[in-house]
Amino acid sequence: MDLIQRPRRLRGSETLRKMVRETRIDKSSLIYPLFVQEGTGRKDEIPSMEGQYRYTVDLLPRKLEELADAGVGSVMLFGIPDHKDEAGSGAYDENGIVQKALREAKKQVPELYYITDVCMCEYTSHGHCGVLCGHEVDNDATLELLAKTALSHVEAGADMVAPSDMMDGRVRAIRECLDRAGHKETPIMSYAVKYASAFYGPFREAADSAPAFGDRKSYQMDFHNRREGMKEALTDVEEGADIIMIKPAMSYLDMVSEVYKAVHVPVAAYSVSGEYAMVKAAAKMGWIEEDRIVCEMAASVFRAGAQIYLTYYAQELAGYIDEGRIG
Repeated sequence: MDLIQRPRRLRGSETLRKMVRETRIDKSSLIYPLFVQEGTGRKDEIPSMEGQYRYTVDLLPRKLEELADAGVGSVMLFGIPDHKDEAGSGAYDENGIVQKALREAKKQVPELYYITDVCMCEYTSHGHCGVLCGHEVDNDATLELLAKTALSHVEAGADMVAPSDMMDGRVRAIRECLDRAGHKETPIMSYAVKYASAFYGPFREAADSAPAFGDRKSYQMDFHNRREGMKEALTDVEEGADIIMIKPAMSYLDMVSEVYKAVHVPVAAYSVSGEYAMVKAAAKMGWIEEDRIVCEMAASVFRAGAQIYLTYYAQELAGYIDEGRIG
């Protein structure tokens, strides 16, 4: 056979395959989501997310040190308060659960980079991502509370804030609030392209944030839509977002790729609770090789264009990178 082009030439050895690898993955691109709860001495496993826990503030540093030792340099904090009300006041309380966790974390493990989720759903008695007017979320009334929440997180020690509520204008409201308070250098990672997804089920158990009625389809995006996602991403960049996130990751890699081509800021993707739970369940049944699947999923996200990967497997991935199994 007289072949000039032989792609297999570059697949002949592990050294050569790594030399010509198109997608590179580094531990510095990983972010680990963490749930913090009120109380003391508690580390409660999340039933639908085997291996993931809710930590009280006193036990949180142990996990943070474990992540730092593994080489995972960034975490995303989600708070689970004891008290919820109609206005979600625990979100912006200076003694709220995230604020307390930040102060302790920065004191005990200052080398990590702390990002906070900015939303109301964990703090409202009705479970929606903003204040209500009747049975509808009042977009504009919610903006002030989101800005207050972001500011309270930064004042407690957050290095970056990440609004996930999907209210129109939230990035601008937060940017202006932070700038007025002298926090012009604090970045915003916007959950810009966030779909109303069935993949969020286990997270709602983890964060105790399921809506008491209805759903979130009036503010999270219809999963049929691509151009709408581009509009959201471009709008958030115009409003001051420093990083654009796509959520979920696995079923939305087309959006990761499209957004990467369209914006000139870093792109993040969040491998959400449902993705994690499916891998765990299938691995437990012996149907898949968990480690290989986790590496393949991560590589697909970076191959699509993301520079940042939020995943509950961040610690394991850091180990796989050290072992040379991915990277």
